[in-house]
Amino acid sequence: MTETAGLGEFLKARRAALDPADLGLPTGFNQRRVAGLRREELAQLAGISVDYYTRLEQGRARNVSDSVLDSLSRALRLHRDEATYLRNLAAPKRKRVARPKTQRIRPEFQMMLDALHSPALVLGRYGDVLTWNALGGSLSFDLASRPAGERNIPKMFFLDDHARELHPEWETVAKEIVANLRSESGRYPDDPYLAQLVGELSLGSEVFRKLWAKQTVREKAHAWKVMINPIVGELRLRYETLRLPDDPDQALVIYTAEPGSDSERALRLLASWVADPAHV
Repeated sequence: MTETAGLGEFLKARRAALDPADLGLPTGFNQRRVAGLRREELAQLAGISVDYYTRLEQGRARNVSDSVLDSLSRALRLHRDEATYLRNLAAPKRKRVARPKTQRIRPEFQMMLDALHSPALVLGRYGDVLTWNALGGSLSFDLASRPAGERNIPKMFFLDDHARELHPEWETVAKEIVANLRSESGRYPDDPYLAQLVGELSLGSEVFRKLWAKQTVREKAHAWKVMINPIVGELRLRYETLRLPDDPDQALVIYTAEPGSDSERALRLLASWVADPAHV
């Protein structure tokens, strides 16, 4: 994905997602044959010329100013994560972060992870699972049994036949995963690994291909997640995502259960199971 092509695709997708009725614009069939706003309508809302906005969508504009990006964010009604993604796509190459380096886990950080009593794992760029503690690696997918190149959240969800069985809310989680991946991609839009990953997922999953085309953006943050553990059954857990200060491309994800809940009791049982050498 080039900087100009990615920007144009995102603008077109977000423009198409707007409801003219919400903005007091006519919606009759005779007036409007495609979804969303026309280019001239969005340009007017953003306070820029139709010609300039058209050049933005066609990838023919360079060095977009902060004021124009702010105006477009307001006109498109972008939330914070989408606005950040827009800025990342619009940033000239000279201002972008260099090609990402290989991600490594410090031994001291792994020790801290292993000392936690809650399931935890560390995600790298594009959903790669870099490391985990015993509970974190046993929640649904068995991470330790997978080759290193296959320990990737999007791959596991969209290419593993058992993913739907392990995650009852698969459709909801799938949308979140694609939105997370889209958000991540904004920081390194020209990364060849990203292009390879998106290509593999698009070829292997029609659902992914359709969700990716929607250009939905959302940072991974916090929510509830329901999963089926092969040992203890259903788990309803809340996760929190913390970016590492010395490497914002790494995120610590910690899962917790409601105190006194069936899920908390199931987690304790799972902890005793994974701590038993006979099950290692």
